[in-house]
Amino acid sequence: MRKATTQTGFTLIEALVALLVLSVGMLGIAVLYVESLSAGRTASYRSQAVNLASDMADRIRTNRGALGAYAGGAANNSCDPQGILPSVPCTPPQMAAHDLFRWNQALGNLLPGGNGNVQFNNATIPPTYTITVNWVEVTEPAPLAYQMIIQVPTT
Repeated sequence: MRKATTQTGFTLIEALVALLVLSVGMLGIAVLYVESLSAGRTASYRSQAVNLASDMADRIRTNRGALGAYAGGAANNSCDPQGILPSVPCTPPQMAAHDLFRWNQALGNLLPGGNGNVQFNNATIPPTYTITVNWVEVTEPAPLAYQMIIQVPTT
């Protein structure tokens, strides 16, 4: 009489099922990793947008005499002493145009497809400025925007 032998170990089907389960789990981890990278990049761009809008708000608060000039065009008027050339004395509207020029440069350097604008509303008391920062996000179909509204007393 022969003795019945019992098998020990895994069968080929069990090993393949284990490999399939492990592969699905690793694929899920890879997708999660890619999503976390995307969310981190978006958060970084949003932080930059907030900082750049706050920078423009500070520039407007510092140059209160310019009023609606911040809603105008940008120009390099050499008003800032940080450049290689000595700074030139500027009027408040010239400083506003120069602030917009420097701000637009920072937007282009720090945000992909970054641009912004400032709208001035003199009908409110105190006047209000709406600062908008736009940028292009790789994963989003439309450009993203951050908007800040500030009130600046003229005195």
